[in-house]
Amino acid sequence: MVPILSIILGFIFGAILMLAFGYNPLLAYQVMFDGVLRNPFFFGEALRQATVLTFTGLGFAIAFKAGFFNIGVAGQVLVGWISAVWFALAFPDLPRIVLVTLSLGVGMLVGAVWSAIAGYLRAYFGTNEVIVTIMLNYTALFVTNYLIRAVISDGGNTTDRVGPNASLSVGWLTSLTNGSRLNAGLFIALVVVALYYVFMTQTTAGFELRAVGLNSFASTYAGMSAPKNIILSMFISGALAGLGGAIHGLGTFGNIFTQSGLPYVGFNGIAVALLGLGNPIGIFFSAVLFGILDVGSGFLPNRAGVPDEMAEIVIAAIIFFVGANYLIRFLLDKMKTKKTVTEGGE
Repeated sequence: MVPILSIILGFIFGAILMLAFGYNPLLAYQVMFDGVLRNPFFFGEALRQATVLTFTGLGFAIAFKAGFFNIGVAGQVLVGWISAVWFALAFPDLPRIVLVTLSLGVGMLVGAVWSAIAGYLRAYFGTNEVIVTIMLNYTALFVTNYLIRAVISDGGNTTDRVGPNASLSVGWLTSLTNGSRLNAGLFIALVVVALYYVFMTQTTAGFELRAVGLNSFASTYAGMSAPKNIILSMFISGALAGLGGAIHGLGTFGNIFTQSGLPYVGFNGIAVALLGLGNPIGIFFSAVLFGILDVGSGFLPNRAGVPDEMAEIVIAAIIFFVGANYLIRFLLDKMKTKKTVTEGGE
């Protein structure tokens, strides 16, 4: 109920704000959802965006379950993105199944190692992972831009496009969605959602990660290694974010270009994870909702006369109510208590 009510309250808050500025919220929401859900191209674009958000959401969620706040998801996306594209450009003649697999694997590995730096420093030196991951974000941004300009390309701001052997595009998906950039990454995301669920609920390693997140002192007393699980959680977190970046590069763009700022999919992935309450299925559907809102916001100015920033305000309101979920739980508990007392009186 908490995420559902958070979404409802977020839309209500957005509607009140639109009314306050003289806009029609019903028209705005209708335009936003109709524009995406009734048009195969824009629906494909929403799913394409949801694909990357699923990986960044899962990446944040697994570290959060272990008790750590991985703010460095955006940087891990970037290093995974550039690594996958760089590898694909270096070995364009490899068979497609080999090149795609290795490119995605390289993106995962580099993202994992980048994230594990913060995990190692936290585990053995007690540093704050929030500060370290924020610093690593900007290190990733500037190093990536330097490599694009000075190493991978000939002084330009973008690399060459990867060859067909490295592309994640699927012909029938593109045709089905009228030329959208939806790609095979969607199916990889669904598989990873299932694997994430199995890992966290059915394996000893997953149990230890959750246990350390709940109480590191009790976990250590029970014989679990807190440092090992800290590093492992950050390693897997970075691997998932790096995989999202690799799919972003090989599936959405086919190359990488200099960035003026950190990729928004990294920070939105944090919101997706919080809205999904760490549940992989919830994270996937949260990613779809965010994809629809982001793509649908483009219809607001022309069709409803509403600034597209209103969609961002709705997303921010949803995140606020998720963050303040104790208020929702308090109200639900009050309603439950009142109902119990009423039934008892009868």
